Amino acid sequence: MAVFPNSEYMERLIKTKERMAQEGIDVLLVTDPANMNYLSGYDAWSFYVHQLLIIFIDEDQPYWIGRGQDRNAALHTTWLDQEHLYAYSDDYVQSEVKHPMDYVSDFIKAKKRDKATIGAEFDAYYFSAKNYIQLTKNLPNATFKDATNLVNWIRIIKSDKEIEFIKKAGKIAEKAMQAAFDNIEVGVKQSDAVAAIAHTQIAGTDDFGGDYPAIVPLLPTGEKTSACHLTWTDDTFKQGDPVIIELAGCYQRYHSPLARTIILGIPDEKTQYIADVVIEGINTTLQSIKPGITCEEVELTWRKVIEKSGIKKEHRIGYSMGLNYPPDWGEHTASLRPGDKTVLQPNMTFHMIPGIWLDNMGVEISESFVVTESGCEILAEFPRELLVKPNIRLA
Repeated sequence: MAVFPNSEYMERLIKTKERMAQEGIDVLLVTDPANMNYLSGYDAWSFYVHQLLIIFIDEDQPYWIGRGQDRNAALHTTWLDQEHLYAYSDDYVQSEVKHPMDYVSDFIKAKKRDKATIGAEFDAYYFSAKNYIQLTKNLPNATFKDATNLVNWIRIIKSDKEIEFIKKAGKIAEKAMQAAFDNIEVGVKQSDAVAAIAHTQIAGTDDFGGDYPAIVPLLPTGEKTSACHLTWTDDTFKQGDPVIIELAGCYQRYHSPLARTIILGIPDEKTQYIADVVIEGINTTLQSIKPGITCEEVELTWRKVIEKSGIKKEHRIGYSMGLNYPPDWGEHTASLRPGDKTVLQPNMTFHMIPGIWLDNMGVEISESFVVTESGCEILAEFPRELLVKPNIRLA
């Protein structure tokens, strides 16, 4: 059973068809698992094989097409009726002679849409070059159009129910970060600390459990804090190590990311200085956020603060996030960076992560927030500071 009422899925579908009409698209192929979930409720770890939703602009329901053994997952998780669930046989799976897009092409031909304008998510993680080759070969009379992020932009403003899920994810993020702080100690293996974090992410709270996040906990340690996307090793933490933790709570596939930096000892002057700059920048920027300003204005507020300290950051400082599957919890739409003129509106959700990474060290302190009618609301409550653990634990 889908987690939202049918009326909400229908509203999402109507908005998608409106966007299709604006783009001149008759048939939309949705392969992004998050967009499949958003429009149908489909939720299974089956995205390692080809699957999709097909939306015909003049039909009431999308069609789910996937591997035969996954059809029951569609029965259990979507709002679609059985007549809209189509499954290809296993001889299409990782075959040298058949491809799932051959099945999709035959389906489109049977629906007499082989001369239509077909939109596909060309730059989605799960739309392969082979997908495009097979579709264009099998449907030579169709016109193909890039519909990457068409659905993503509809997703950027959340419903109240989605915000409820994201706030629950924020509560899980709080507990997971506390698990990180409690378990990162001198002499402890990095892998053991991450195991405690992951346990908390899945266990959730006393009131509700957690889901698997789209990104594993990131844990660059020591000099590796200059590389923000490293994970963990089985090395032990050492006295004086800085440790960056970036994680997310996840509830019903909705995320609330959070990052903090821990020092196992007394921070040196440089690290404390960088942390102070980051914190001042975050605090000032959060205070400036309100509906009506643009993403680039948010970034400019941050940049003005850090440039007073002689620091420059060339990376974006945040992005729209929420519903997603591996390998990313970002929505691939709005970014907090120069040139992005997306106007903030209530119920948009962002992860603001204005970390600073230098040649041999880095500091990350982030917040996820929802834009409200008058400002913004932080999604997880955790001390916004450089977290210091000066006590030595004997190995």
